[in-house]
Amino acid sequence: MPDLQDKRILLGITGGVAAYKAAELTRLLVKAGAEVRVAMSAAAMQFVTPLTFQALSGKPVLTRLWDADVDSGMAHIEFTRGVDAVLIAPASADFIAKLVYGLADDLLSTLCLARACPLLVAPAMNRQMWENPATQRNIRQLRADGVAILGPAAGEQACGETGLGRMQEPAELLAGLSAYFQPKLLAGLRVLVSAGPTLEMIDPVRALTNISSGKMGYAVARAAQEAGAAVTLVSGATCLDAPLGVTRLSVTSAEDMAQAVDSVVGDMDIFISVAAVADYRPATRTAQKIKKSERTLTLDLLPNKDILQEVASCSDAAFCVGFAAETDNLLEYGEAKRQRKQLPLLVVNRAQDALGSDDNELLLLDDAGSHWLPRADKLTLARQLVAHIERLYSQKTRGNHAAPN
Repeated sequence: MPDLQDKRILLGITGGVAAYKAAELTRLLVKAGAEVRVAMSAAAMQFVTPLTFQALSGKPVLTRLWDADVDSGMAHIEFTRGVDAVLIAPASADFIAKLVYGLADDLLSTLCLARACPLLVAPAMNRQMWENPATQRNIRQLRADGVAILGPAAGEQACGETGLGRMQEPAELLAGLSAYFQPKLLAGLRVLVSAGPTLEMIDPVRALTNISSGKMGYAVARAAQEAGAAVTLVSGATCLDAPLGVTRLSVTSAEDMAQAVDSVVGDMDIFISVAAVADYRPATRTAQKIKKSERTLTLDLLPNKDILQEVASCSDAAFCVGFAAETDNLLEYGEAKRQRKQLPLLVVNRAQDALGSDDNELLLLDDAGSHWLPRADKLTLARQLVAHIERLYSQKTRGNHAAPN
């Protein structure tokens, strides 16, 4: 993750079974290029030894308020200066309460109170502890104080119960930290993204579809969420997990997708149509499997509705962004499609290079002309695209609110 390169992160670890996951988190942070310093509470050292984190971070672990390697004797001041963020993972219910009330009775809690940088907290506790009204009040207060809360996740817990309270997995926390550093260009906006292929059933076991993986759409949904938007993702069948913080509506056919989009798009500020919706569907679907034979099989196909064009044609339409996959004449075919659908922005990619791949290059077409985004991984491209969308959306909004002559 290039956005974490050279970031200085203070990783705080409190007592709990999830402390073992902090070792993998430390490894991932270092691999991402971050400079990591670890501080542990006394309870944390009952679960994992400081030596583990010293080996993984390459730096001595902070455990005592009066650390000998700080000449001034002010460890709680020295170690948060110049730090880009403090991340507490895991954060126990007890430590969360300390943060709320400003208690500072050990090095880690004092570091948090004396910090001069953002604070992120990854809760980890038993389901009942998480659901307790006291914990929920504390979480609300932390959010009100500007502390970012990562998680918790739901699942099986060490106590044998199942529910909310698990610490997010290290890779999820890494993604959350990365997202935190992204500019909040879409803060306060509601964004709808469609992604993935549609399946148009021929019989119970066969379907018309395409080779879209959904990766670009999911990257756009993640980039919009990172930019501060409330994101809804309408997705065809993919093997991908929805980005954290994104609401996913799963669909199968083009008709399903059209209904799902129609049900929510009226509340949206921006609609980004990335899905590879099938252009046609079988005129009839048989209830039983069609048996193979030596005879030619002929299918009658009906055109599916153009979801994006129908949304864009509404008088009170959201700001609409389309995607087009072309094999040749990208500029000519793309601009013709943009004009036909009357879109402020159309994103064109080369189908043979984009579908199913992890990277891509994009051609952006708008009223100002064409703009190339050079080949990069799809999340990088999605972030660049979101920044471009924000500029166009802001221009439109300013124009709509301009005083009449």
